[in-house]
Amino acid sequence: MPVFNKRNLLYLFIAVILAGTFYFGVWVGKEQKQCRFCAPEDINFSLFWDAYHRLQEKYVDTEKLDNQKIIYGAISGMVKSLEDPYTVFFPPEETKKFMEEVSGTFEGIGIEIDVKDNMLQVIAPLEGMPAEKAGIKAGDKILKINDKITGDMSIDEAINLIRGKKGTEVTLTIFRDGWKESKEIKIVRDLIIVPSVKLKFKDDIAIIKISQFSEKAGSDFNKIAYEVLNSSAKKIIIDLRNNPGGYLEVSQDIAGWFLEKGQIVVVEDFGGKAENNEYLAQGNGKLLSYPTVILIDGGSASASEILAGALKDNRNIKLIGEKSFGKGSVQQLENFEDGSSLKITIAKWLTPKGKSISEVGLEPDIKAELTEDDYNNNRDPQLDKAVETVNNL
Repeated sequence: MPVFNKRNLLYLFIAVILAGTFYFGVWVGKEQKQCRFCAPEDINFSLFWDAYHRLQEKYVDTEKLDNQKIIYGAISGMVKSLEDPYTVFFPPEETKKFMEEVSGTFEGIGIEIDVKDNMLQVIAPLEGMPAEKAGIKAGDKILKINDKITGDMSIDEAINLIRGKKGTEVTLTIFRDGWKESKEIKIVRDLIIVPSVKLKFKDDIAIIKISQFSEKAGSDFNKIAYEVLNSSAKKIIIDLRNNPGGYLEVSQDIAGWFLEKGQIVVVEDFGGKAENNEYLAQGNGKLLSYPTVILIDGGSASASEILAGALKDNRNIKLIGEKSFGKGSVQQLENFEDGSSLKITIAKWLTPKGKSISEVGLEPDIKAELTEDDYNNNRDPQLDKAVETVNNL
């Protein structure tokens, strides 16, 4: 059985990571065998080796020189150099947390956050969860998490600080447009069960609220769609406000209820690295005949923008409310053997008519604002405008 030189293997592995190639080589004894993924020959790793050896030789707290952490730190540094908040490396524990989030259950306060205009912002508080109950709103700027300033903080660093065990407390320092000064808001963490789809009726209008495109949202929507079909409803309002997104495929499935089979839902633009990929409606189109309008706001992002863009471009369905967030990029999760993962931005989303969503968002056809006074007094002029509009179709 061959004997592996572990020290040389570690050095080679770290160097390759920093190069951004995700390639590695294996040395067996003194003989170098052909590697599975080879590092580029035109990259000089001497600076990295120099820095690595000086750390090993001179760093005072030798117990902190954890080679596994060095590897993870090297990958994280490489990824951060791209300055893309959506391309992120997750060590094993963070990978576990990420998978819990997309599955729809985790412990925290129930907000979706992002970096916009170089500031950490709330995309949307999840309905009925601790953050919403504490008064957090879409568009709020998070200046501090407990005592840590968020200025140069990544999204995932912020998530790790905000999340925690049920019953524990986190303090967010929030600034909101229109406020004269920031405020500290204390929030008690809880089990977060991400809501997916809710249905209510107003006269002959079915109001379908989609809170997030989680794993279960597709099956939940199917049940609600049949409720609508079996009801006396003649019109539909799709409420995508404060919907931070989720799975593209779930958005595609829901779009299939409102579009003809084969119509374009969204186009993936790979920036010339591959041919554009079109996602097509594959559903039954059973809600196609219903006059429909869509509610959006600054908390509508990602997959919710895809659904809104698809129905607007294909059916000229009117968007009502405020400009959407503008999160129009595609991420792919690459899993590694040790349980870590890398979420990579691989493409940008375009609406069926070729409009880029990324950093631009969708403009409403009919603008309607929801003020803080409306919110505090349980008024919803945006929904009122949607009801008025759909009744005139």
